[in-house]
Amino acid sequence: MLSTIESINRVINQFIWGVPAMVSIFGVGLYLSLRTHFIQIRKFPYAIRTTIGRVFRKKEASEGAMTPFQAVCTALAATVGTGNVAGVAGAIAIGGPGAIFWMWMSALLGMCTKFAEVTLAVHYRERNEHGDLVGGPMYYIKNGLGKNWQWLAAAFSAFGVLTVFGTGNATQVNTITTAINSALLNFRVIPESAVPTCNLIIGILIAAVVALVLLGGVKRIGRVTEKLVPFMALLYILLSLGVIFLNIGQVPNAFLSILSGAFNPHAVTGGIVGSLFLSMKKGVARGIFSNEAGLGTGSIAHACADTRKPVKQGFFGIFEVFTDTFLICTMTALVILCSGISVPYGHDAGAELTIQGFVAAYGNWITLFTAAALCCFAFSTIIGWGLYGARCIEFLFSAKVIRPFMVVYSLVAILGATADLGLLWSIAETFNGLMSIPNLIALFLLSGTVVNLTKEYFENEAEGE
Repeated sequence: MLSTIESINRVINQFIWGVPAMVSIFGVGLYLSLRTHFIQIRKFPYAIRTTIGRVFRKKEASEGAMTPFQAVCTALAATVGTGNVAGVAGAIAIGGPGAIFWMWMSALLGMCTKFAEVTLAVHYRERNEHGDLVGGPMYYIKNGLGKNWQWLAAAFSAFGVLTVFGTGNATQVNTITTAINSALLNFRVIPESAVPTCNLIIGILIAAVVALVLLGGVKRIGRVTEKLVPFMALLYILLSLGVIFLNIGQVPNAFLSILSGAFNPHAVTGGIVGSLFLSMKKGVARGIFSNEAGLGTGSIAHACADTRKPVKQGFFGIFEVFTDTFLICTMTALVILCSGISVPYGHDAGAELTIQGFVAAYGNWITLFTAAALCCFAFSTIIGWGLYGARCIEFLFSAKVIRPFMVVYSLVAILGATADLGLLWSIAETFNGLMSIPNLIALFLLSGTVVNLTKEYFENEAEGE
């Protein structure tokens, strides 16, 4: 049965992440960039000033909403996760170092894609029966494209509900158990035989904490993420900078392998990875798994922001992709490529490869800190995707199904902690691709709205409004 599922998923995955996906993702990103005159580059300094300025502005959100900073932290909570750690490691192992270059290229265009997603989500959002702000691709399809496109909104929501259990939960919990077990085994706290029992305990604890946070509603989610995300990102960046500093002489070679491997992976991997398209495919797929530009999911969190300016919130989308991919993913790549560890090219790898890079630089004691960082990363992703799943299932049915969904979603953590998730990673990647199709169609059709809103915003800014 599992082999049949694996075969079917492999065929779908190869199609979804084949030439059509590459053309669609790069094509829509480039189209939006051209229509906005590459706003992600042209207005990048403005985006950083606007977003950083609002980070330190303290204010309370209205009922059923988050502050703009809480909204971006919730979106970052979902993106800054295992995609940055396990996803980058897998991209390098299967696609070679050159996969990181293609991750950068997709992120460069993805900054504009996410800007458009967030802008549209805030512009077309609604309030649900509980008075909470709700939005995202399903709402900008419904309210922006009209009734004839309702099926597309339903398709996005259906794929979203199916995706959250794998991408947002089970694979994240699997990363937490890997990190904790690595630390416990290194310090001989538990024997190898105790790992299954330890995993079960971890799964139950995570399920309980996730339920506690998610059932508290959108305000509690915002309060948790605004504290957790800055802490975990700073901790990980400091640990990574330490590895880079200790191996500073290897940094030029690491960047050289990324740039040369992008177009000639055969030369960098010794022939094990020889396909340029494979390198590009893995870089783009794992990049989207990390920053979610093109999926539309991050815009669901941004739609909860207590703001009246869609474009201003849209700049958080640019900031988000920059932080996720150009900063944290690049740090992970340098940890792996500079530390001198052996990369198993041609074989899938995950968080354990990144942990090896830290251990090579600091020694076994660092597994305690990497375990803490990875737990924060993965837990924050579980919280963020829990909100996404709730909004998707609410759109398909009603707000009454949110609490039962949250309970089921929390319990999936136990499965993620105890099951072998090799196939689930691949299925999660497939559903990620399926989610992007309705969203990219909507972004293409609503690009004119993004252009008009952006033009209007800067005209008002010039007038000092």
